[in-house]
Amino acid sequence: MAEKKSGKSGLISHGVAAQNRKARFDYTIKETVEAGLVLKGPEVKSLRHGRATLSEAWAGERDGEMFLFNAYIPEYQGGVLSRFEPRSPRKLLLKRKQINHLLGAVQKQGQTVVPLQIHFNERGMAKVLLGVAEGRNKADKRAAIASRDWQRDKARLMREKG
Repeated sequence: MAEKKSGKSGLISHGVAAQNRKARFDYTIKETVEAGLVLKGPEVKSLRHGRATLSEAWAGERDGEMFLFNAYIPEYQGGVLSRFEPRSPRKLLLKRKQINHLLGAVQKQGQTVVPLQIHFNERGMAKVLLGVAEGRNKADKRAAIASRDWQRDKARLMREKG
């Protein structure tokens, strides 16, 4: 997904606003689900500047609804009077069937739900890509590094030969 910016302002009109790159290394992603995100106005403005962080974020259940916990969205510095907590829980907009599926995977199969990225769709709505994941052990991580290095070396050799 290409990141689109509008003019000199550097705002993201649609594209990736924040990514959790370490999640794909620490976890094996089994499936992904796209969810809406309930935000306040200044939070959206801050996201459009691309300053959010998902490295310590996780998704979980509270009162039968899914929330995004510990995602860092800094306060918008554009002179807005409304303040918000940068690490407050943010409600995820999912259908009941999707919530039950995610909670079932967490409870029965020992998997976890991690946010992979926050992006803006074509309509300008903020969406979160959630991954249903299993944790990797140290040996799996080493194998992933070795595989990635081999793919890079193989591509380099193919470029040089032809």
